[in-house]
Amino acid sequence: MDNVVKTWLFDILSSINEIESYFLETPKMFEIYQNDLRTKRAIERNIEIIGEAMSRILKEDREIEISNSRKIVDVRNRIIHGYDSVSDDVIWGIVIKNLPVLQKEVEFLLGEQ
Repeated sequence: MDNVVKTWLFDILSSINEIESYFLETPKMFEIYQNDLRTKRAIERNIEIIGEAMSRILKEDREIEISNSRKIVDVRNRIIHGYDSVSDDVIWGIVIKNLPVLQKEVEFLLGEQ
């Protein structure tokens, strides 16, 4: 894997870690997330970054194995272009279910297991 792809993988990992940092002093509960506009927007921004990095990775290396890579890009596009149709439930589901899997896969690809 070339250094450009590694840079984008690090960007993904950094964004995941930043999202996790929002819950260091606050319980990871949907109701709290839903009522905190700043955290919601910050998480959405980091998901945009993750999706953009994934889009670039897929263009550079079609053989890379990351679960739901195309869906990650689709979510990014939805947040940016269909911002008014993004539901809190969908974003929260990504935070709880998908980001931990993505984090493990990226760490594996970077050899940080």
